[in-house]
Amino acid sequence: MTSERTAIALGSNLGDRTAVLARARTAIAALPATRIVAASTVEETDPLGPVAQGAFLNQMLLVETGLAPRDLLEALLAIERAEGRVRGARWGPRTLDCDIVLYGGRIVREPDLVIPHPELPNRPFWQRELEALHVGLPV
Repeated sequence: MTSERTAIALGSNLGDRTAVLARARTAIAALPATRIVAASTVEETDPLGPVAQGAFLNQMLLVETGLAPRDLLEALLAIERAEGRVRGARWGPRTLDCDIVLYGGRIVREPDLVIPHPELPNRPFWQRELEALHVGLPV
């Protein structure tokens, strides 16, 4: 099984945000056939979207994983749930958000999984974090 370099964005704006991101990193590093290669610094950002809420802590991880995109997504959703993530209002507050931003050079178009992440062009903090990790942006 080959590994793919994958960019995973972490975000939290509820609870002890720093601890939530730390637990997420630990859980991701413990996934089968997955290791964290690099991590950006943690950055506080204003929330996006129409819902009034507090600021987010965000971080980008660069991982090498042998998990297929769908398997990785399911594992990340389980990590979110373990942190108390409840899916309510779109773009609403959350304990943890784990997004697959890039998965090698692959393009995935499924109803609930799109890679590269469709919001990448609209999130300058993701672009900065990817640049800090020396990950090129898709054209």
